[in-house]
Amino acid sequence: MKYEMVIGLETHVELSTDSKIFCSCGGHSSPKEPNDCVCPACSGMPGMLPIMNKKVVELAVTAGLMLNCEISRYTTFDKKNYYYPDLPCAYQITQLNHPICTNGCVTLKTSAGERDIHIKQIHMEEDAGKLVHMGKASYVDFNRTSVPLIEIVTQPDFRSAEEVLAYLNKLKTMFRSSGISECEEGAMRCDVNISVRPEGSTEFGVRTEIKNMASFEAIEKAIRYEVQRHIDAIEFETEELVQETRRFDDASGKTFAMRNKETEADYRYFPDANLMPIIIDDEWLEQIKAAKPVAIDEKADMYREAGISEKEIDMLIHNHNVSTILDEVVAMGCDAKNAAGWLLTDCVGILRKNGKLLGDLEITAKDLAAIIKMVDSGDVNRMSGRKILTAVLEEGVDPVAYCKENALDTKVDTATIESVMDRVFAENTKAIEDYKNGKVKAKQALFGACMRELKNTADTDVIRELLDEKLSKC
Repeated sequence: MKYEMVIGLETHVELSTDSKIFCSCGGHSSPKEPNDCVCPACSGMPGMLPIMNKKVVELAVTAGLMLNCEISRYTTFDKKNYYYPDLPCAYQITQLNHPICTNGCVTLKTSAGERDIHIKQIHMEEDAGKLVHMGKASYVDFNRTSVPLIEIVTQPDFRSAEEVLAYLNKLKTMFRSSGISECEEGAMRCDVNISVRPEGSTEFGVRTEIKNMASFEAIEKAIRYEVQRHIDAIEFETEELVQETRRFDDASGKTFAMRNKETEADYRYFPDANLMPIIIDDEWLEQIKAAKPVAIDEKADMYREAGISEKEIDMLIHNHNVSTILDEVVAMGCDAKNAAGWLLTDCVGILRKNGKLLGDLEITAKDLAAIIKMVDSGDVNRMSGRKILTAVLEEGVDPVAYCKENALDTKVDTATIESVMDRVFAENTKAIEDYKNGKVKAKQALFGACMRELKNTADTDVIRELLDEKLSKC
């Protein structure tokens, strides 16, 4: 008998905010050491009250708009009660009755064609802390407690592991390109709900949930293992399937039972009286819509029209900071394709030399635009422009001031170039003979010698033109 897998996802995404959801402690990327980003509010001290972070609401609404959701104008918070050592209040503030977004949809493209995945809801909530196990001892790090999350709950619309990965990759690209979330280092985690049924059946099978999956590779392995476990249980009665929560073990590639699946009644939800309902009026919603980033598909099309390569487009839409710099540089009057080259070739080369990645790039659009414009106008040549860029990235200098201080904007006249060229020819007679004997590389050696003598300040096109003219007379 053929079987069909039925999968629904609950994806937790940590939001890129400067502070936590209900207090002023730093957000996801702030902590450096265990428990160094904790206050009485997020550590659950008695009498401390939550204060809502407005930015969390705006990012949640933005995510909902990107996933074609209906935005709730009236949204409230509830307490989800359960005890665990990394949850200091013994309850989590979340949303049950009035989530921020509902009824969304995202279209996926896979080898099987296009498929719509329906979003049941998006709700805001606070993250829990983190248990750290060291030998026989266990410790609790509360840095992550109350970091803002959105949880995106889909309908059970997935029918393959490929669709699941396509969906998660799309979310990751969307949220990173829009600045909603880094989606890295545990900032994107997924609960996978799986059941199996005979192909053509409309009845759902027994559902199990695989908890807290952070690696896409592990998610794919867990789905394949769990689906086969269900099929074996049905076909060969290897075990009795029960509704439960399971964990995936990377080492063995298997899932293991953790506990029976809880229901809403087990969590004893009730409204949080410490947080007032949030009303999203027309004016606020329009402000959020106006600030919503361009959809990644639209942005990719814009880059294609500008002549940017597919490889460069992929790098740009996966790096929000870099694509933002590019857009700002273009808005300042620079050519998009040229600016992309400076960012993804020159900047990347300098970063690599210093052991850094593209995500580590720190340069303002104003500084980069200034360098590009100096080169485009002919005030400095390309090599001098790269030297200025290196100084900006490594030393944080002002590009215009650095250019003047190091005389990189000096325009060398033709007479000076010819004088230098005469000297170079006199000192490199062997290279000239080699060129006359058909060795093309000798010309490049002469060009390099001229550039060194001129300290890279002359226009390279002028040097090449004069060099060709002089060699033709030899």
